[in-house]
Amino acid sequence: MTKIHVDALVVGGGIAGMQTALDLGDQGYQVALVEKEPSVGGKMITLSKVFPTLDCCSCITTPKMSAVAHHPKIQLFTYCEVDRVDGQDGEFTVSVVQKPRYVNADICTGCRLCEYECPITVPSMFDRGLGSYHAVRVPFSTAVPQIAVLDIEYCLLCGKCEKVCPVGAVDFTQTPETFEIDTTSIVLATGFEMTDVSAKKEYGAGRLSNVIDPLMMERFLAPTGPYGRVLRPGDGMEPTTIAYVQCAGSRDETLGIEYCSRTCCMYAIKQSMLISGALPLAEVTIFYMDIRTFGKGYEQFYQNAKAMGVEFVRGKVASIQEDENHYPIVRVELTEEGRVVERTFDLVVLSLGMVLGDPLARFGLQPAEDGFASLPSVNASPWATTRPGVFVAGTAGGPMDIVDSIVTASAAASAASAYIRSKTQVSIEEGEVAYV
Repeated sequence: MTKIHVDALVVGGGIAGMQTALDLGDQGYQVALVEKEPSVGGKMITLSKVFPTLDCCSCITTPKMSAVAHHPKIQLFTYCEVDRVDGQDGEFTVSVVQKPRYVNADICTGCRLCEYECPITVPSMFDRGLGSYHAVRVPFSTAVPQIAVLDIEYCLLCGKCEKVCPVGAVDFTQTPETFEIDTTSIVLATGFEMTDVSAKKEYGAGRLSNVIDPLMMERFLAPTGPYGRVLRPGDGMEPTTIAYVQCAGSRDETLGIEYCSRTCCMYAIKQSMLISGALPLAEVTIFYMDIRTFGKGYEQFYQNAKAMGVEFVRGKVASIQEDENHYPIVRVELTEEGRVVERTFDLVVLSLGMVLGDPLARFGLQPAEDGFASLPSVNASPWATTRPGVFVAGTAGGPMDIVDSIVTASAAASAASAYIRSKTQVSIEEGEVAYV
């Protein structure tokens, strides 16, 4: 079995994981970065713009993706899953499974000829099922690494991709392979998932075609999106009235998710401003219980949205139905007026919350009451877990936005660096970590 020796293992190749790996690598440590998807970038690479500056997400993320891939101190392992973590006290052995790409990553040039030749199209998970891609493809245009992956579940085994590949990289005989990483410290940047869009049956998501989740709207708004504009999924028409339902997956005892996910108000405000720019005649309404603008410049961002004409209505949405033409009908209690009204919209977006993206058991950690990593000293060290030598970055520790994810990533890298030094006798020479 192949065994790799590094100073730090970073699990997760989103914005937090990449920042952690780069910070540790820049300090001269040997770093292994393991990502379960075929490309690094995480959820941020799928987004349109960041709040409150409205900078391009891809413009921020893509340079970090490239930097991680080309850093001399970082070994990148994509399409891999951590199976288990053994050891303790700075001597960890991590078992990692390399999932089969059915493409030889060592010789694939990313020319995409296999993709162009493949006769099978499947729903694009990168585009939240809105678009499609081929059964064999480079994951997306800015993927890192630019190596094709074949979805064997949909493949016809027709052999067309194998015949057209100029370097003979397609390999249908690949099987999962396991290798081990010996490391002194581990940083978990495993990210988040959205709360189940269909969990609240009264909102009709999954049943009503024009009730969507916020990541779908991000793909509509993104310059790399499947359509290049905002559409109603039900009929492909441009919507003229759009509603946002806040706290559709947070602050809800019936879902067992009582915490605030922190980002929902801000991404709804951001999307509403972008929609107003993309569809100047569209009317956007945000139904909310409380607007929480906790960060620097966030309150002004909220005020700017109101000045642009976004309607904010304080109320709790009870249910969403649809009329005979598949237009969503929102039934909402206006809490400040003490009455219930129904309003019809072209499109409804549910502002879902965040839950932990990857189970913690394989890392030897117990979750806190909210399901995220248990942090014994959340105020003093919100990146240190209950297992010495294991740290968290980004949303592995709890709901947070991109800015806080980057901050906690650098903090986790600093803590991991201090831990490595405490476990090894080192001397620094010309910026390199030299073991003595």
